[in-house]
Amino acid sequence: MNNAALIRPGWTPATIALMVIGFMLFWPLGFAMLAYILWGNRLDGFKRDVSRATDGFCGAFRRGKGPSFGRGSFGTGNVAFDEWREKELERLAEERRKLEEMRAAFEDYAHELRRAKDREEFDRFMAERNAAAKKPSPGANEAGEE
Repeated sequence: MNNAALIRPGWTPATIALMVIGFMLFWPLGFAMLAYILWGNRLDGFKRDVSRATDGFCGAFRRGKGPSFGRGSFGTGNVAFDEWREKELERLAEERRKLEEMRAAFEDYAHELRRAKDREEFDRFMAERNAAAKKPSPGANEAGEE
């Protein structure tokens, strides 16, 4: 299966056609497509940030700590169950935080591995290039001897 999307950020024939059609139909659609072409690759990070912010905001409502808007708490009425649920939710939030830290540490590790590999390849290229530049050409020895 092909992983390349037909409509992806960048100057592809499909995105250019959609932009032109968007300008022809309704100019804000054309500008929206142009913005997607130019800045669409930044949407993944933006979506992730919005999702985290929304989860944090809505999590307060799930835990019953957010504004009640006149309805009261989201408790079940069973105090023992509500306390257990609160402890479990706090434990899960702590686990999520640990997983996020581990994910960030792994991403840093993978980034360092890529950087080290790139450095190694670059150093090898430079060594080969310098060795080729220092090696005398076969015609130079013959021209100097007579």
